[in-house]
Order: sequence, then structure tokens, then C-alpha cells
Amino acid sequence: MTARLECSGLRVAGRSMRLCVLILCLLPHFGWAVSYKPGDPVILYVNKVGPYHNPQETYHYYTLPVCRPKEVHHKALSLGEVLDGDRMAESLYNIHFKENTERQTLCKLTLSEKEVDQLREAIEELYYFEFVLDDIPIWGFVGYMEESGFLPHSHKVGLWTHLDFNIEYNGDSVIFANVSVKDVKPEPLEEGGGGTGHGVGSGGLMVTHTYSVRWFESTLPHSRRAERLRDYSFFPKTLEIHWLSIINSLVLVVLLLGFVIIILMRVLKNDFARYNVEEDGGCDDLDQGDNGWKIIHTDVFRFPPYKSLLCAVLGVGAQFLTLATGIIVMALLGMFNVHRHGAINSAAIVLYALTSCVSGYCSCSFYTQIQGQRWVWNIILTSALFSAPLFFTWSVVNSVHWWSGSTQALPATTVLLLLGAWVLVGFPLTVIGGIVGKNRAGNFQAPCRTRNIPRQIPRQPWYKHTAVHMAIGGFLPFSAISVELYYIFATAWGREHYTLYGILLCVFAILLSVGACISVALTYFLLSGEDYRWWWRSVLSTGSTGIFIFVYSLFYYHNRSNMSGLVQSVEFFGYSLLTAFVFSLMLGTVSFWASLAFIRYIYRSLKMD
Repeated sequence: MTARLECSGLRVAGRSMRLCVLILCLLPHFGWAVSYKPGDPVILYVNKVGPYHNPQETYHYYTLPVCRPKEVHHKALSLGEVLDGDRMAESLYNIHFKENTERQTLCKLTLSEKEVDQLREAIEELYYFEFVLDDIPIWGFVGYMEESGFLPHSHKVGLWTHLDFNIEYNGDSVIFANVSVKDVKPEPLEEGGGGTGHGVGSGGLMVTHTYSVRWFESTLPHSRRAERLRDYSFFPKTLEIHWLSIINSLVLVVLLLGFVIIILMRVLKNDFARYNVEEDGGCDDLDQGDNGWKIIHTDVFRFPPYKSLLCAVLGVGAQFLTLATGIIVMALLGMFNVHRHGAINSAAIVLYALTSCVSGYCSCSFYTQIQGQRWVWNIILTSALFSAPLFFTWSVVNSVHWWSGSTQALPATTVLLLLGAWVLVGFPLTVIGGIVGKNRAGNFQAPCRTRNIPRQIPRQPWYKHTAVHMAIGGFLPFSAISVELYYIFATAWGREHYTLYGILLCVFAILLSVGACISVALTYFLLSGEDYRWWWRSVLSTGSTGIFIFVYSLFYYHNRSNMSGLVQSVEFFGYSLLTAFVFSLMLGTVSFWASLAFIRYIYRSLKMD
């Protein structure tokens, strides 16, 4: 039976790997330098527009009444670019390598009153546009708005109808590009379509769009052009105080490690000296006069309720620990930079699918060790523990984007591809990992035997209750990353490009270390009160860090950002809640294994018959 299952698993794995190869083909390529000759056309793609303060609320550029070709041709995009909301299309801009252009006419438009109102509304909401030239994003505002005076109040709105493109090159490659409107007067958009433009009909407006192109030689090599874009400041720069954050976190983790190693081990040394005095009595005699964690040695390894759910949490937590480590290592290897749109999104999807075997293996292996019988149900629960909340959250967010016409709404082909990745790669690998874990699972190594009748747990003081332990165990790991968390939010929900991945790796290690230390300390205090229900308590104690992270997301939304509107709010809170859930799974897994290792150590050190 086992052989048939493993052979079937290998066949499924073969089909899964074929689909995985297809997904890898959709990853952003590593983009070697494109060589141009003087006069060669350089394609400028228009991409998206959206409110400046709502990074995830974006719409296709051609949803605005702007110059467009008769037939719109879209660029083939990678999976990460689609997930990032990119919808690149060819434009009417005629740009040639090293050829300057002055006041070239792009098109002439006659705007209706409705189109003028649409542009006015976009400008009043601070819409910006994004173009892409040789994989370099170019940003600029759609128009200009000025508020002045109180009595009388002045409200002016203007449309930028001329753009100056400044492009830097080195040899035969493009290094950098931006757009400016210096010394350009905006076209006024008055109420009803009036203004300095030529009115057409009732409320119409005729505008002429023009552009200039200027080429500048640069000494920066193509391999370092990401540095030029990183130093560009269209969006505000806020990622500057990383070293203060890491020093603050390092001090905290050193203090916590000192607490656990010095204080806790000193207490344990006294406990061992006291408990090991009576070597003549058997295990049953220990219940007569002792108290503390030694007296519950016959119950501390009693298997918990909801074993399948506990193992699923541990399995998915191990998967995300592997996934997070893989993403950070890939970033350190330079596989993500500012010129590769959506590269992290693509890598995360592929790694999530490939690491599904980790969740299946860890979950089913431990489930078998603690004498679980329904291993098939355990595999299904493990596979659905994160994918089900993810699908529900994505469905709500995507529906809102689809309703608003945002480019963040995924096309049907992308949805089918992601669904196929889970059905044909993620789920089968979870099953394969579960089967291998079940067959290779050994016995649960408990230093003490467990009685059939559980011991009565004495009444616990208020400071040993679950809620108090969750507050302590969640706050301390959160405080270790609270400063760095701001920069992470500014990257995920802002315009920043995170580049200091070495610091991120340090902070990630600090977070896990603090979680493990706090879990060991809280587990010791729990056992000292003769309470042996540590299994779920160890998961919840530091897993509650996710609650603090979600509360911080509320603070960030209201006090550290200018985000607003239904579309942006639904995406922010939906995915913030999902992120908090992921942190809870990861830290709960680390704290559980740290507590289990600690408990095995202290009970193995006792001298018992």
C-alpha cells in the first residue's frame, strides 16, 4: 500500500513539476542590457494612473481621455507584473536613441464636458501616471492644482499638455529616464470646459499634447543603473534610520537572552538540586511532598485536544518560515531590484507552491508521532489552513477592484493559472509531503510515561492566564521589530524600494530568537504552577504577535499614511489581516518547538525511576 502511494505520488510530482516550469517561464527575466544603435526606436509604454496617496488603487492609463493609438497593443507581461497591477501598452510617443526632439506634437484632442470633468476629478485627487521605458518606470502628475485665499477663495486646476523626457545613456544602453514639466504652463480646466483653450460646442475644450526628448550622457554603467533610480525622489524618501532600528532590536534580544540563560537556568539549577535529592523514591513517590513542575511529570506529555489542527498550524508555520528565508536569501543574491516589476510576487508564488511539501511533511509526521489516526483529514486541513483564508480575502479584494475598474483586478487567465498552480502543484506536493512524513515518522520521544487519568490542575493566579501570557508573549517580539516594521509597511503599502535585505535578515532572526526565548520563559512559569496544558499555550503565547501587528496596521493607516477610499482600504485591511495571520503561524511554530525542546531537556535531566 505504501509503495503504491509513493509511486502515485511520484507521478503527481512529475505533473506538478511540469506546471511549475510553466510558472517559472512567467517569472520576470533577468533583463540583460538592451543595446541600441543611434536612431533605433526606444519604445515607451504607458502603464497606469491612480491617486498619489493610494498606491494599490490604480487604473489603466487609457481610461483617461488622453492621446492613444487607434489600436492599442499591450506588452506581454510576467506573472509578477500582472499581480502588481501593471497593464503596459504601446504609446504614440516617437523616441529614438540619442536623437533630441523639441515640441513634437503628440495629438490634438477635443474634450467633451464629461471628459473635462473626468480630468478635473483625477487632478483634484492627485492622480499620477506611470510610463515604462526600457524597464525604467517614469512617474509624473496628470495635472496641477492650486488652492489659495480664503475670501475670496481661489481653486485652479490645470492639465499638463507638454512633457519633457530626460533620458540618460551610457554607450549603447539606457541608464535612467524621467519626465519634467519645468517652464511649462498647464492648460486650465475651468468648470464647464472653459479656459484659455478653444471651446468647442457647449462645454468642449480643444487641447494639443506635445513632448520633447533630451538625451544626456552618463558615466554610470548599466549594471548599476538601479542605484540611479533608487536615488530619484518623485516619491518621498523615508527609509533612512535602519541602523537605529537594528541596534534597538539587538539590545532587546541580548537582554532577553540574558534573562532566559542566566535567570532561568539559575532557577532550574536550584530546581534540579532540590528535586534530585530524593533518588531512592520512585516516580509515584514524587507526588507525595513535592510541588512545582516536577510533580506533573506524568501529565506534561499528555497529548493535547485538536491534534490535527495543532499539527496543521505547525506544518504551515514551517512552510512560511522556509518561504520567508528563501525570499530573503534570493534578495541577498540580487535577484530582486527596482527594474524587475513584481519579481518578489512571482518568486513568492512559486516558492509557496514548492514549499507545500514542507507543510505536509511536518504536519503529518508530528501528527503520526502523537498518535493521530485521521492522517488524510490532517493533510486536507494543512493544505486549506492558509489557502482558504487567502482565497476568501483575495475574492473580496479582487471583487472590489473589479467593481471599480482597477488594474489590480486579476484577469481570468491569471486567476486560472494561479488556481492551477495550487491544484496541480501546491496541493499534490502537500499530499506527497504528508505521505512521506507519515511513513518516516518515528515515536514521540517522551522522557516520562503518561498516566491514564489526568491530574487535577490547581487554580491559577490571574497573571498565569492565557490572555496575560498572550499579551506578554506577543508584545515583546513585536517591540523587537516595531521600528523596522514601519519601513516594511512603507515598502509594502507605499512607494519605497527596500534594498537593505541584510538588515531584514538580522531582524527576522531577532524576531524568531525573541519568540523562542519568551516562549521558554512563559512555559516554565506555566509548568511551575502545575499546569501541564502547555501545547496550545506555547503556540498562542508568541503567536499573538500577529494581533499586535494588525493593531499596528490600524495605527499606520490612520497616522502614518494618507490612504483613503473603499478600494485602498479593503485591500490594506484584508491583506494586513492575512499578514498578521502568517506571522502568528510562523512565531507559533517557533515557540512550540522551543517549548517542546525545553520541556524534554528539563524532564530528561531529572533522576526518576
